[in-house]
Amino acid sequence: METMKAGLYISEKNVKVDTLEKPTLKHGEALIKVSSAGICGTDMMIYFGKHPRAKAPLAMGHEFSGIIEEVNGESAFHPGDRVVIEPTMSCGKCDACLSGNTHVCNTLGLIGIDSHGGFAEYVAVPLHRLHKIPDTLSDAHAALAEPVAVGIHTVRRSNVKVGDTVAVLGAGPIGLLIALTAKLAGADKILISDISPYRLSKAEELGFIALDGRKVNVVEEVRAATNGMGADVVFEVAGSNITADQMIHVCRTQGQIVVVSVYKQPPTIDLAAMHFRELSLTTTRCYSHSDFATAVSMMANGQIDVTPFISHHLSLDEIEKGFQLMTNPEESLKILIQPNA
Repeated sequence: METMKAGLYISEKNVKVDTLEKPTLKHGEALIKVSSAGICGTDMMIYFGKHPRAKAPLAMGHEFSGIIEEVNGESAFHPGDRVVIEPTMSCGKCDACLSGNTHVCNTLGLIGIDSHGGFAEYVAVPLHRLHKIPDTLSDAHAALAEPVAVGIHTVRRSNVKVGDTVAVLGAGPIGLLIALTAKLAGADKILISDISPYRLSKAEELGFIALDGRKVNVVEEVRAATNGMGADVVFEVAGSNITADQMIHVCRTQGQIVVVSVYKQPPTIDLAAMHFRELSLTTTRCYSHSDFATAVSMMANGQIDVTPFISHHLSLDEIEKGFQLMTNPEESLKILIQPNA
C-alpha cells in the first residue's frame, strides 16, 4: 500500500500531520497533486467539532488547486495540466439536479467535507469537477476560485444595479469578495462592517467604507451615508444575531436583503419591520458550475485580484499553526497550505 502525507482533523481543535493511503483512481477520476489549499470558515467549523457531516479522521480542504498526475478514462484533461477543483458533489437524480441546479442538490456534498480533500499530497477528483487554470493565473491564486465563485453567485442572486448603494455585514474573505463583485456589477457606494480592525483595514485598502461595529452604530452610519434611506441591497455575511437584526434596519424601503451566512442557531428577526417596508429576502448557497467557470476567467483576466486576501503561505507540516492563526481574525485572512512544497 502506497501512502502519502496529509493534515488530518482528528477531534475538536485537534489537527495533525499523519499518513493516508494514496488514492487509487476509479474510472472517470484524475489524481491531483495538490499545489495550494485554503483554510476557510467551513474548515474552522469542522475544526471546532461543529460540522454535522464531517467525520474524523478527515483531510479537510475544499478550496484547492493542483497538477494532474494521472487520468483514468477518456478526457480532455491530461497529466501535467494545472487545474482547480470545483468541490461540490451532487446526486444527479433529485429535482434540483434534473432542473440544472446541482448546487442545491438534496444531498449536496463537498470534497474536503464528505471525502478527503486538499490538505493532503494527493486527491482523487471526478474529471467533471476540474477546471483548467489559464496561464495568467497562479496555482496559489487559483485555489481561491471557490470563494470567488461564492461571491459571484451571491451577487448574481441579488438585484444590484449600476449606481446602487450596498451594505455588507461581515468583512471576512467572503464578505470582501462579495463587495468586490458588487462593485464590478455597478454598485456605486459600498459600506462594509465588522468588529476586526485587521479585516476592516483590508476593506479600506480595497476602497470600501469600513464601519467598526464596536465603535459606531452600524444602522445609523449606513442611514447617514444614504440620506436616511438605507442601502439598496444588504448582504448578511457574519452569521450573528446582531447582524441578523441590523440587516433589516440598514435596508431601504422595498430594498433587498441577501442572507449568505449559514446560521448555527436560528436567529430572531423582526418580520413585522420587513413587512411594513416591503423588504425582499433572498438566500444563497454555494455556486453553479457557470459561476465557478466565471470565477476562474475573471481571476485570470485580472478583474478580480485575490492577492490582498492571502495572509499566509504554509507548508503541510505547519497546518496546526494555520488553524491556530485562523482562530484570531486579527492575524489572518486567507491561509494557504502547500502540501507538496
